[in-house]
Amino acid sequence: MSEASPRGTYLIISEALRKAIEAGEISGPLPSEAILMRTHGVARNTVRRALKVLEAEGALEPVPGIGWRVARGGDRRSLAERMTDVIAEDVLAIGDTYPSEAKLCERFGVSRTAVRRALAHMEGTGLLATVHGKGRTVRALPTSAGRS
Repeated sequence: MSEASPRGTYLIISEALRKAIEAGEISGPLPSEAILMRTHGVARNTVRRALKVLEAEGALEPVPGIGWRVARGGDRRSLAERMTDVIAEDVLAIGDTYPSEAKLCERFGVSRTAVRRALAHMEGTGLLATVHGKGRTVRALPTSAGRS
């Protein structure tokens, strides 16, 4: 990466890895962070940010002592999309309490950080509202065409 990117170098790397995963070029463990650093000509922190983006989307999972691997399971939708589906799956209506971060972590098998990113996305799109001391509530129902 010789030129600075207005989009963010880590996002370009995460997109390249996402395409490799979708094309089946990467199906198990990812190359080490050191190899990814050399391949893309970036610092370790940039590689880690790219990997965290893919973890938040549910495409990658960290494996202690091994590194990163493609997430198991057939559902390749982003975590935000899967969490949006909770509204329909749990038959929640506007004003109903959305499940807690802890329950979402357990349900989807992801970190609290990944859940918080997805919740922030859902709040940003107007699906959820946060009331301090009371948690999150459903603010709007998702449309099948407008989910992301």
